[in-house]
Formats: sequence, structure tokens, C-alpha cells
Amino acid sequence: MYEQIDQIIREAGKIVLGAHHISDSVREKTSRCDLVTEYDTMVQDFLYRELLAAFPEAGFYGEEGDVLEIAEKRGYFIVDPIDGTTNFIRRARHSSINVGYCLNGQMEYGAVYQPYTDELFTARRGCGAFLNGCPIHMNNLSLDESIVMYGSAIYYRQTIPLTAQLMVELLPSVLDFRRSGTAGLDLCYVAAGRADAFFECCLRPWDYAAASLIIQEAGGIVTALDGSPLRFIDRCSVAVGSPLSHPELIKLVRQVLQRPDMKGRLP
Repeated sequence: MYEQIDQIIREAGKIVLGAHHISDSVREKTSRCDLVTEYDTMVQDFLYRELLAAFPEAGFYGEEGDVLEIAEKRGYFIVDPIDGTTNFIRRARHSSINVGYCLNGQMEYGAVYQPYTDELFTARRGCGAFLNGCPIHMNNLSLDESIVMYGSAIYYRQTIPLTAQLMVELLPSVLDFRRSGTAGLDLCYVAAGRADAFFECCLRPWDYAAASLIIQEAGGIVTALDGSPLRFIDRCSVAVGSPLSHPELIKLVRQVLQRPDMKGRLP
């Protein structure tokens, strides 16, 4: 089953690699910061067709058009056809295709594909995490030893003060920050030891579902920023760290959230 999913994702990557005249197809979705191209739709349509042809019993939850076909389904795919659309539009060559399989409310399989570098991150529950078939593991570092990746949650303006405050509180206590514009790859880079922790105040399931299992299977911890479990049907904040750094990150976030001006800033 899972080898078929990987093959389908790699085929979808060819659509991304073959894209041309990208700027001609750009349009706004919810705001001037939230963009989509015809290629986002093409990749999602391809994944919808191929995944459900291979697994007709599954449901489908995709970003473009908020496709939600999961009623009465035990398992369903959670798909971001191009995670990092703005990077894609600007030809930064740093975007991914995210496909997760959620079964009975928990992630069973996750795959995140970076077509420009041909890097496929995968994980199956209880079987470890892999990059192009080779095992990967998180660094088990404390927060003060960590490179922290983050997302700005720019679509959700109410989170801007909280994002800024968390950066102010964290920067003196960590090695450095990184910001790439692609949450799925951020989480995979943490899983592979290229960075050590991650936070973002608001994401949608297709941004983090697949990579959340890769984090767990690589030895990390992933929750919402308040320490609660992730949600796979609605927007959610995300906090990722090692067994050492994750409790430290959650403690700091909870202290910030107690401030009167920070209440109600998380989804």
C-alpha cells in the first residue's frame, strides 16, 4: 500500500518540476498573502484521482477547494499539493507535496516529497522514519542547544502578536531561528536533524499531518502549542521538539499565553 503512495507522490512531483509560466496562473484565495496557482489544483486533482483509484475505500481531505470527503470513512488522505506555494511562485525551489493517511483518528502513514532535491521523507506508524529509504532520527537536544524553525502563520493575523512575542522570548535561549516558508519540510528537517525544534501558531492539517508522524517516528514530540494533541480535521497550532526541548518549549509558551494581551491568540 505505502509503496504505491510513494510512487504516486513522485509522479505528482513531475507536474511541479514541469511547471512553466507560473506567474500567469496566480490568484488570491483568502488574502493577498494566500496564493494559489493552476499547478496546485493540477497536483491535487492528480493525487485525488490516483490515490482513490488505488484505494477506493479511502476518503480525501485536500487544501485546494477545501475538498472534504471523509464521511463514514475509517481512513482518509490529508493532502497539500504544493506546500510552499509562494516559494513555488517565486521559483525558490523549496516546496513539497504532503500526503498523510489518517486511520481511526490517528496518522498511520506520512510522506513529504521535495521534488527539486528528490528527497522523499516517509514514516509508517511503529516502523520508524526514513529519507529516501534510509533511517532518520531527531537530535535529542535541550532548547538552548537547538536551532528552531518557525512559521509566521501570516494568513491568520490575530496570531501575529503571539508569534512575535514567542520569538522575543525564545531568541536569547536558543542557538538561532530558521524560516523557510514550507511547514511540511520544516518538520521533516527537524526529524532529520537539520534543525531541532519548530513552532507555528496556526496551520491547517494538510500542512502538518504527514510530517507529524515523521517527527514521532524519528523520536520527536509534536503537539499543539498549549501541549494538547494535534487536530486532523481543523486548524491547529504546532509545537515540535525533542524529549528534552519540547517540555521547555511548552512551558515557555504557556507562560506567554497567561498574559492578558495574549489570550485568544491560538486557534
